[in-house]
Amino acid sequence: MKGTVAITTLGCKTNRFESAAMEEQLLGAGYEVVPFDQGAQLVIVNSCTVTSATDAQTRKIIRRARRLNPQTRIVVTGCYAQVDPEALVSIPGVSLVLGNEEKRDFLARLESEGAEGRIEVSDIRSESLAAVPELSRFEDRSRAFVQIQNGCDAFCSYCIIPYARGRSRSVPLEQVVEQVARLSLQGFAELVLTGIHIGGYGADLEEGSSLLELIRAILDRTDIHRLRLGSLEPTEIPDELIELVAASSRLCPHFHIPLQSGSDSVLQRMNRHYDSAFFRGRVERILELIPDAAIGLDVITGFPGETDDEFEQTRSFLDTLALSYLHVFPYSRRAGTPAASLPGQVGGALSKGRASVLRALSDQKQELYARRFIAERLEIIIEGGERTGIGRGITPNYLSVSIPADLSMVGEARQVDIQHWNGTTLEGVLVN
Repeated sequence: MKGTVAITTLGCKTNRFESAAMEEQLLGAGYEVVPFDQGAQLVIVNSCTVTSATDAQTRKIIRRARRLNPQTRIVVTGCYAQVDPEALVSIPGVSLVLGNEEKRDFLARLESEGAEGRIEVSDIRSESLAAVPELSRFEDRSRAFVQIQNGCDAFCSYCIIPYARGRSRSVPLEQVVEQVARLSLQGFAELVLTGIHIGGYGADLEEGSSLLELIRAILDRTDIHRLRLGSLEPTEIPDELIELVAASSRLCPHFHIPLQSGSDSVLQRMNRHYDSAFFRGRVERILELIPDAAIGLDVITGFPGETDDEFEQTRSFLDTLALSYLHVFPYSRRAGTPAASLPGQVGGALSKGRASVLRALSDQKQELYARRFIAERLEIIIEGGERTGIGRGITPNYLSVSIPADLSMVGEARQVDIQHWNGTTLEGVLVN
């Protein structure tokens, strides 16, 4: 055995996928993966930089790893490492900082000779291919992630991700289908198609493709029980995709859509290429064809120049939409983005206060949506069974259901009768 290693992951599903790939390589090389709190000999931090809070969280994790084991070797990778490696390598205990592309052969870089305190970060915007590892295991036995794409070309004015992830690059269709088929045969009941901008899938491939074509190929050529889509831009949800979800029992009726603001003037400053009327039309079309669909939105509060009236436009817009949940983020100023230099930067307290208002609205929407399914019979995939005998499962439309379960049931697709809402989640009983 080469030693103990702990991997800590922040941020998106793409990071989770890449952490799983690193874990698989480490296990194959003879490392023992242990919990973070055990004080491993090697700690890998897969960072996020979407907000200043995630930057701070990365730094906090690094300091904590060193307190747990002063002799530990700390390697930092991910998006924070990509855009500001010097800030990380200067933290005591950090021996190596790797960019997002360097994750591909991180094991060789990890084991190569060289001075401590190294930075190995390339120009990710120059990358033109999506080199994605094929995984054979996931810690979560109920679902697996399949990365179909990386990078983004949208350049929303607030977003650092195009600089941290590079241009949009798609995984060839055949490679994705083969990975889905392999994971399905291994017993995963649900797969999630993930990436940074999956709605743009296929535009860069020489043979040409699209997300719609990829989904059809997966449904036609694999036996995967349940397929869930990652976040989709509102401009990349055509009627054909909605109709396909409506017609298929294997595609989850769950749409996660970045709105960001319900104010047209704010959307323009954000460099978002739609208005609130277009967005409303997409949501209403989804619900017209799939009345029970789960619709979750991302929203940013406190964007530079956001007035009280513009915020009220957003709050009112959201109040009138039939939604399942909201992910709300106070605006975070990211150096190097156009929004960072816009006038009228909103104070943190005001931005957070507005976020609290929208989160309370989200709680109301979530409860109203969940209560619709009381006394209904739904399918769940069991994601966790505790020693207390209580576990949880996830429905196709992304409802969390607390049920009697044990660890042996994790990964099973089961029918459940929904009984009531306990204030935070639905509760039900398994159907024999």
